[in-house]
Amino acid sequence: MVRVSVLYNLDSYVLLVLWLLGIPVGLYAFVHALMQRSDAFTAADKLTKPVWCAITGVGLAILAISTSGPYSFLWLVGIIAVLIYIVDVRPRVIEIQQGPRW
Repeated sequence: MVRVSVLYNLDSYVLLVLWLLGIPVGLYAFVHALMQRSDAFTAADKLTKPVWCAITGVGLAILAISTSGPYSFLWLVGIIAVLIYIVDVRPRVIEIQQGPRW
């Protein structure tokens, strides 16, 4: 009977883990955006540094104050904003700052 209970609540456990992992991911994205050079963002053809700091900061705030976690539409907006920075902007900014590879 315990096995059925675990499977019955599996989705809740997965969503709880996602909710708890969202805050450190958002914090990482925000701190990373703060620590980069301003000219690297424009050289990478991305939005400016203050805009990305605001996007990741608001995303982090949403992730931190969202009490319903992944069940909330705002939580999804926050995690998507943070993940866009991590997946799209961060690699380009790092590449620009490291210079050409040859």
